[in-house]
Amino acid sequence: MAGDLPEWMLRAFSKPRMASYLRAARGDAQKAASLYWWNMEASAALYGPLNCLEVTLRNALHGVLEQHHGRPDWWVGAPLSPNGLRLVDDARAKCERNGTASAPVDGIVTELTLGFWVSLVSGARGYDRGFWVPATHKAFPNYSGRRKELHDSLMFLLWLRNRVMHHEPIDHQCRRRCPRWHLDPVSGHATLYDVLGYLSPELAKEARAMDRFPAVFASRGDALRGTRPPQF
Repeated sequence: MAGDLPEWMLRAFSKPRMASYLRAARGDAQKAASLYWWNMEASAALYGPLNCLEVTLRNALHGVLEQHHGRPDWWVGAPLSPNGLRLVDDARAKCERNGTASAPVDGIVTELTLGFWVSLVSGARGYDRGFWVPATHKAFPNYSGRRKELHDSLMFLLWLRNRVMHHEPIDHQCRRRCPRWHLDPVSGHATLYDVLGYLSPELAKEARAMDRFPAVFASRGDALRGTRPPQF
């Protein structure tokens, strides 16, 4: 099945990676190659909105937790789980490896993973009472729903972000691999702007004006038919 794809493409991207695109294209090598390039284009178009979300989310959560605990290194007194404490230690160690003898708070905040920040909205390990009720709900001034629904949306976006950042398919494999959230790039894009709106309606409006993902997705059919070359 992979034999119809150019040998250079199989060497560059690997047969196992291209096999999923061939399956999605039902063995049509030309369509599989076009789908690969379109996936790259669509992922690139999602990078900007995902960047806005990740940076804004961590800054908002850091801000309310700093205020709640009365210190910038709020994790010292916060009820973090052992895994949460390990992630803080990992972020501190990374700062120090990068040449900062005493890791600054801003450096640690930057190095903490998106998964860490999303976990602060979860209900596991007593985080509902330890974080959400006293502090983290304030990071979402325009949200009035249940914590669990917001956390589900954030987990959805974490999964999409990881697909994009790790160069994985964001469309043809997502429904099968992430059935809990019924992930597809269009619903992921919509959820992203919902959450941005909860954090900052002004930012959501500004980002949407620059967002080219809707146009990229609308031209998916043309890209797969070969009537419009993908661009990134």
